[in-house]
Amino acid sequence: MTSNMGLIKGNNFTDDRGTVHFVNDFSMESVVRLYEISPKDTSIIRAWQAHKEECKWFYCTKGSFKVNVVKIDDFDNPSEDLTVNSFELNASHPEVLFIPGGYANGFKAISENSKLMVFSNFGLDASKQDDYRYDTNKWIKNW
Repeated sequence: MTSNMGLIKGNNFTDDRGTVHFVNDFSMESVVRLYEISPKDTSIIRAWQAHKEECKWFYCTKGSFKVNVVKIDDFDNPSEDLTVNSFELNASHPEVLFIPGGYANGFKAISENSKLMVFSNFGLDASKQDDYRYDTNKWIKNW
């Protein structure tokens, strides 16, 4: 498993039977759990959650999401001016966003009825022990 944050590109294949969306380069060897997030509407912001060790992979299965990621410099008192990396995940363009440990993430749906699948390499109990939360507006004032 790499320690570099970034997108794992996928693709689509369409024929007379329909369309297959795939991300063949996404290895799930390290994944131990998954969950799906379906925001009530596009005004909902889920931010900021960080992990020192836990890795996450985000995959949009419906609609689209804006995902923001920052590398944490100090988990107890992170700087106010950390660089924010922004990604747009869209169900019609399959790709998986990999976020290694050491980062905080925040996201919101861009389109109504969007769904985001999240994969983790930690079980729930281990994840809770590695969980850091920060104010929604800490690094972005206007989502």
